[in-house]
Amino acid sequence: MKRSTINRLMEEAVALLQRWNFALPPFAFWSPDDWRGKGPECDEIRRNALGWDITDFGLGEFESNGVLLFTIRNGNPADPEGSKPYCEKIIVSKPGQRCLLHFHWQKVEDIINRAGGVLAMRLYGSDETEQVDRSTPLAVSLDGVRTEVPAGGVVRLGNGESICLEPGMYHEFWAEGEPTLIGEVSAVNDDAADNRFADPVGRFPEIEEDEPPLYYLCNEYPPPAD
Repeated sequence: MKRSTINRLMEEAVALLQRWNFALPPFAFWSPDDWRGKGPECDEIRRNALGWDITDFGLGEFESNGVLLFTIRNGNPADPEGSKPYCEKIIVSKPGQRCLLHFHWQKVEDIINRAGGVLAMRLYGSDETEQVDRSTPLAVSLDGVRTEVPAGGVVRLGNGESICLEPGMYHEFWAEGEPTLIGEVSAVNDDAADNRFADPVGRFPEIEEDEPPLYYLCNEYPPPAD
């Protein structure tokens, strides 16, 4: 992806968040120049990968297979003593754009339609070999209501509605109608060791630096200043 494209996507995301009165923390808007002056007091942001995040799953097709999100808070599985046991994200999804089919071994998460269009989510279970189970129905919690969903069934959530996903539940999701803010409240997020995609995928995109970064991505922070 071009850096100019990432910058534009961030600007669009900020505009959508402002439209729906969803405020990000101050560090969301620290420039690269700001970061060069930040010392070890900001290590929680660096260590726990807080902030802007983008993936095209290594496919180079972000507009159809991609996710732009901001991690607001998160613990760290490498530091269980005293670390936060929870995570919160906000995801910006546009119609026609899909987060690919995956599950988590450890993480329990609520996925919430915060604002915008309809959040559609396709669900499958997993079998003993961690493959997609295309025959067994799932029991899921929709805002506290236990609901049975057939394998491959699509749950559609309106604004304010949510679904609880348990470990081993394959899910892919997308927005319908208009750009949508999707919240995630979960146990600690560990992208390095707790994502099982149905098909092998990449993580961070290759970036063509055609202009300076507007804001750093969560894997780009410089080391603490002296």
